[in-house]
Amino acid sequence: MASSYTTCGILALAGWLIATSALAESTQEDKKSSLLSNHRFSAVLESEAAYGISQDRADKMEFVLDPQWEYRWSEDTRITGIARLYTEGFDHLEPGRLSQGEVSPNSRRLQLGDRTDIELREFYLRTQLWGMHLTLGKQQVVWGKADGLKLLDVVNPQNFREFILDNFDDSRIPLWTLNAELPIGGGNLQFLWIPDRTYHRLPQAGATFAFSSPLIVPQAPPGVAVNLRPLERPNNIVMDSDIGMRFSRFWHGWDLTVNYLYHYADFPVFFQSVFLVPGGATVTVNPRYERNHLIGGSVSNAFGNLTVRGEAIYNTDRFVLTMNRRDGDGVIKSGEIAYVFGLDWSGIQDTLVSFQLFQSWLLHPTDGIVRDTLDTTSTILLRRHFLNETLETEVLWLQSVNQGDGLIRPKISYELRDNLKIWTGFDLFYGDRNGLFGQFDRNDRLVIGMEMGL
Repeated sequence: MASSYTTCGILALAGWLIATSALAESTQEDKKSSLLSNHRFSAVLESEAAYGISQDRADKMEFVLDPQWEYRWSEDTRITGIARLYTEGFDHLEPGRLSQGEVSPNSRRLQLGDRTDIELREFYLRTQLWGMHLTLGKQQVVWGKADGLKLLDVVNPQNFREFILDNFDDSRIPLWTLNAELPIGGGNLQFLWIPDRTYHRLPQAGATFAFSSPLIVPQAPPGVAVNLRPLERPNNIVMDSDIGMRFSRFWHGWDLTVNYLYHYADFPVFFQSVFLVPGGATVTVNPRYERNHLIGGSVSNAFGNLTVRGEAIYNTDRFVLTMNRRDGDGVIKSGEIAYVFGLDWSGIQDTLVSFQLFQSWLLHPTDGIVRDTLDTTSTILLRRHFLNETLETEVLWLQSVNQGDGLIRPKISYELRDNLKIWTGFDLFYGDRNGLFGQFDRNDRLVIGMEMGL
């Protein structure tokens, strides 16, 4: 807990110093006259309900209020704060009170019972200092532009309470971050320091979207007892910080980036030990986070109605579960190369057709691993607008080539007015119950929702 207060103290002190520097030339009279006019208040109210078709039950009835405050000291300096009040009617997505063991103490939600909580979603200072664009505080950092699945966009962890069904902005977990960007070499150099030790929020046992696939969760042999140990988290604010850099540039029509991230991978690694006891055997599972170097980049260019884009990464330390009983801890470590290639075509008015191919290749596989050495997933997105872009229809299809399972998401949304949108759609899973998507084969659902700006 002390280290959490230290984190907040460091960030608060740095923010105060930056703000003081930026405001040094302002007079007291100017501050008073602009105090109210420089404040901006807004809010977004969102409600969404889901009916589980296969299970014949109401799965979700949530209300989310996101109030936002912004204060502008000058054209170059402002403070932004976004809170979130969340309440759920059925308590199926995150049943009971949350342990929040994967979340840093200074980033946890304040729980008001089992179904309601309050969260400081984002809170950051943005200014210019010594030729840099500086953003300091709790924020989202977006790398990559892939749809449906993430490859390069791994700076912020993700809330998997609805698997990958939440939009990225809502599922992405903001982190306390120092984000500095400097124009250099005809492009932009970004530096990230992230002392916030928060990782993926995984669904707990009994939740609607609790993981069961052997691709993710270790499977004990029949009749073998399992002893799950508490999650081991990094606890040193300095040595366990994440560091990232990105250089971006527009060159001859191409948007180019080169990315590097030294971080703890946000999924814990489930190390296993087998112990013989009277009457049988016991498997002890020790989950903990492991370091990884990510090196990658992205490209994109538009050729008339066709946009070509791609991302590629190299992970130095990718941990994969194995069923090989000769392996000492049930896990193998391998380098990984992964990429996504995408094509977006808009040759028909108000219409978008998008195709993506994701592939992941393990460089040092061994016998018995639970996944294929080369894993392939494809996506197709069809989107069309009607009625002056107030009515939008789309279908997103994700297909695992290796497992044969997938997800189909048809959706229709309508803007009743500028600040009010309603939608309905289906989330339809299919395929092998051992697959990434097929594990939720009985979680098909009908979704309706609305969003209103206040």
